[in-house]
Amino acid sequence: MSAPPYPETPDGRYFVAKRRLWRRTDPDLDPKVRETAVRDLMAARRAVRDAADEEARRAARRSVDDAKRRLGERGPVWWSDGARDWTRFSPENSPYADWFAALDVGERTAAGF
Repeated sequence: MSAPPYPETPDGRYFVAKRRLWRRTDPDLDPKVRETAVRDLMAARRAVRDAADEEARRAARRSVDDAKRRLGERGPVWWSDGARDWTRFSPENSPYADWFAALDVGERTAAGF
């Protein structure tokens, strides 16, 4: 098994890319629900790319948002301990700062630093 392409926080809630924390998919999702949502997300991303006009692009982006919400990557958090959502924060400005500082150069580079 190979290492993930981006560093993942120790609690499994986020990965780091483009210098930001991004929420991971809910690990407790039923595999069939996840598969359907991922398929819908990919189709929606293609629709954004191929949109003929702004109206079609907006509709496609709504579909992307819907799929990401079903995956748990947006909307209410999927964890239940009351912890804040740190999505889009720099790991250096979050409770993950010490963990991130301890990563090796290769992992920090994969994260966009």
